[in-house]
Amino acid sequence: MSDNHADRGTSLEDDLNASNLYYKERKTALIYKKPTPIQVVSVDYPRRGRAKITEAYYRTPSTTDYNGLYKGHYIDFEAKQTQNRTSFPKYLIQPHQIEHLKMVHEQGGIGFFIVRFTKLDKTFLVDALEMIAAHEDQARQSIAYEWFETHGDLLETGLYPRIHYLKAVDRRYLKGDKN
Repeated sequence: MSDNHADRGTSLEDDLNASNLYYKERKTALIYKKPTPIQVVSVDYPRRGRAKITEAYYRTPSTTDYNGLYKGHYIDFEAKQTQNRTSFPKYLIQPHQIEHLKMVHEQGGIGFFIVRFTKLDKTFLVDALEMIAAHEDQARQSIAYEWFETHGDLLETGLYPRIHYLKAVDRRYLKGDKN
């Protein structure tokens, strides 16, 4: 999810998990963090009833970080963060994530990226197809911060929920939806 975990305070993932719990408790949405599939190779048992995985490998690339339901609509998104102040490194987006979000769109689902620029304390929601186009079309190895200001929705942050991304989902995808 991140290109640098040092000195970042709360992670984007922690904030999204807290926001999703807030949404679930208020019966606003049901959004879950998807587990990363691993193949356990070795387990140590330091104490009775306690198991510690000492070696494991990723079985298959996971699809995206989160999915669920909101107002009767399927939502699927990937969360990314960077310490970079001026651009978002393209290598943070994996080919299987692009393919998955394209398929979500083809099936009528709502797919997007939530991208945080940690040093700027700015978090954006960007439509998956727009992000994929920028990822595939730009000659650079990164996407400029200014692109996010133009193409993304700057997300409100606070205490409850920490990231109010469903407001941006409403604005961008569900205009006039009465669900």
